[in-house]
Amino acid sequence: MMPDLGKYAVAVLGSYVATAVLIAALVGLTLWQSARMKRALAEVEARQGKSDG
Repeated sequence: MMPDLGKYAVAVLGSYVATAVLIAALVGLTLWQSARMKRALAEVEARQGKSDG
């Protein structure tokens, strides 16, 4: 299934692993920032709701 990479196998597979790690880190960072912004928005909305009434 995997082609014979010869002497470049370590470099190619290392590149694949590095790419997968970086993509996973970007997805994780995006999800973390999204959750953080949702909490901040909910806090601001809660404060505005309390000052109106």
